Amino acid sequence: MSEVRIAVEQRTEFGKGAARRTRRAGKIPAVLYGHGSDPKHLSLPSVEFARAIRENGHNAVLTLDVTGGDSELALTKTITTHPIKNYIEHVDLLLVKRGEKVTVSVPVVLTGDAGPGGLVSQETTEVEIEAEALNIPEQLELSIAGAEVGTQLHASDIQLPAGSALQSDPGTLIVNVTEAAASMTEEPAAGEAEGESAEA
Repeated sequence: MSEVRIAVEQRTEFGKGAARRTRRAGKIPAVLYGHGSDPKHLSLPSVEFARAIRENGHNAVLTLDVTGGDSELALTKTITTHPIKNYIEHVDLLLVKRGEKVTVSVPVVLTGDAGPGGLVSQETTEVEIEAEALNIPEQLELSIAGAEVGTQLHASDIQLPAGSALQSDPGTLIVNVTEAAASMTEEPAAGEAEGESAEA
């Protein structure tokens, strides 16, 4: 995961009214906390932050150049979006240090195709891992290539990058391959039969 540098400003106004003013100015209210330090109230540039998340995922690590202050290394911890208008309302950032390990949730992506007659259900879409702050994977891949009916894959089956450790329960069910319902496999045949009778 690449490191992203963003210029940010410290906020001196708080509350809902101040947050609205910050957003109207094209910025996002944010709080930086961690390592026992006092929380810092910041404003992030909306366009640059949205681009960083789009290109690096929700676990993006940012180098924050604070106006009138030092640079801070931060992990994007929580992003709150408006439920209807879908803009970013607020961001929580976690202060991290180079070489430090953090626990994050990472998406699990399935690769390959299961064997014939199998219906694949992904029961869990994310797992928690511990990884170095600057080496958090954007996603974890789990192969279902050739998986037969009855196959179950768990968190322990995921190949983790070197230096990472699984924090979720190893027994967490990720994939369940069941037999496709008979109606699902028979519908096309039934349709063809109807077509044939119509032609006759």
